[in-house]
Amino acid sequence: MRDLTTGKEGRVILGFAWPMLLGNVFQQLYSVVDSIVVGNFLGKEALSAVGASFPIIFSLISLIVGLSIGFNVVISQYFGAKNIPMVRKTIDTMNIMLIVASVIITTVGLIFNHDIFRLINLPPDIMPQATEYLDVYFIGIFFFFGFNGVAAILRGLGDSKTPLVFLVVATLLNIVLDLVFIVVMGWGVGSAAWATIISQGLVFLYSVYYLNKNHKLIQIKFRSLSYDSYIMKKTLAIGLPTGIQQTFVSLGMLALQGIVNKFGTNVIAAYSAVSRLDSFASLPAMTLSAALSTFVGQNLGAGKIDRIRKGYVSTLKFTMLITITMSLLIVIFPEALMRIFNPEQGVISEGVKYLHIVSFFYLFFTLMFVNNGLLRGAGDTLIPMFITVFSLWVIRIPIAWYLSGIFGPVGIWWSIPLAWLFGMTFSYIYYLTGRWKTKGVVGRSVEP
Repeated sequence: MRDLTTGKEGRVILGFAWPMLLGNVFQQLYSVVDSIVVGNFLGKEALSAVGASFPIIFSLISLIVGLSIGFNVVISQYFGAKNIPMVRKTIDTMNIMLIVASVIITTVGLIFNHDIFRLINLPPDIMPQATEYLDVYFIGIFFFFGFNGVAAILRGLGDSKTPLVFLVVATLLNIVLDLVFIVVMGWGVGSAAWATIISQGLVFLYSVYYLNKNHKLIQIKFRSLSYDSYIMKKTLAIGLPTGIQQTFVSLGMLALQGIVNKFGTNVIAAYSAVSRLDSFASLPAMTLSAALSTFVGQNLGAGKIDRIRKGYVSTLKFTMLITITMSLLIVIFPEALMRIFNPEQGVISEGVKYLHIVSFFYLFFTLMFVNNGLLRGAGDTLIPMFITVFSLWVIRIPIAWYLSGIFGPVGIWWSIPLAWLFGMTFSYIYYLTGRWKTKGVVGRSVEP
C-alpha cells in the first residue's frame, strides 16, 4: 500500500507510474505478440481476423471496464481517508459484479459474435478465423476480469509494483505459448487466444493467493463475499458515466472497423498493425493518466486540492516529453515498424500512409487523456463522457464515413486526429471551471 498524499508531487506520480507503465507495456505485448506471430506465420488474413476481433471484445467488456474504474476511484478515496472497512466492502462488491459480468458477457459473445462480424462487413475470407479467435477469447473472459481486477485493487491502494510483476510473468508465458502453439505445433489463429487465456488464468489464480497471503486486511474470499448497495450506488455514480463512455467509444471503434472493412484485407491487416503501434504510443499518456487518477483520488479524500493542481502540471510535462519522442520515432521509421507485423508490401504501404498522418498528432491524445485522468480521479466523469462521445460520434465517425468516400482509407485516418483535437480542447476547458473539486465521495470537506 502506498500513500500518495505526501511527498513531491511529480516525483510521487512518476514513482507510482513507472511500474504501471512497464506493466502496460507488457500487457500490450499480449496483443502485439499475437499480431506479430499470427501475421508472419499464418498470413494477412489471420492478422486481419485478430484485428477485427478486438473492437467486438472491447464493445462487450467496455461497460464493465468503466465500472471497474469507478471502483478504483472509490477504493483510492477510502484508502486516502484511512477507512479500511469501506475499502474491504468496495473490493467485495467489485468482485461480485465481475463474476456476474463474466457469465453474461461470455454467453452473449459466444451467441452473437458471428452476427456482429456480418454487421460490420467483415470479408468472407476472414470470417472463419475471426470467429474461431473470438470464441476462444470469450471462453476465458472471467480470467481477464479477475486478472485486471486484482491489479486494480492493488493500484487503488498505491501498490503499482506487484501488478507489474504479475504482468511480466503473464506476458512472458503468453509469448512462449504463442510460439509453441503456432510456430512449433502449427495450430491455427484460435491458439493465440488460448495462449492469452491460459497465461492470464494461471497468473490470476496466483495473484489471489498472493493477495490473501500478504494483505490480511483486504483478503479475497470468494465464499464469503458481501455485497454493499451503498458502495455500488456510489460506484455507479462515478463509474457508470465512464462505462457508458467506454461503451460508446467501443461501438465507435466497431463502426470505424466497419468502414475500414469495406476496403479489403490489405487495409484491414494494416489497420490491425497500426492499432498495435498506436497502443504503444498512447501508453505513456494512459499510464500517467491512471496514476494521476489514483493520486487525485487519494488527495481529494485527504482534502489537498493545491497538491492536485501541482500533480496535474507535472503529469502534463512528463507525458508531453515522452509522446513527442515516440511520435518522432514512428514518423522516421514507419516502414520498418510495419514490416514487423507482415512482409506483404500492400499491407506495409497502407500502414505507412496511416502513420504519416496520425503519429504527428499523438500529442492531442496525450493532453486529452491527462485532463480526463484528473477528472476521473476526482469522481467527475459525466462531462468527460459527453466530450468523448461527441468527439467520436459527431466528429470522427461522420468524417471517416464522408472522407473515405472521396479519398479512400486516407479519409478515415484524418478523422482520428480531428476528434482528438476536439476532445483535448473541451476537456481542458472543463478542467479550468474547477467543478471537479466538489465530486469527492468520502464526505470530507476540501479547501476552496
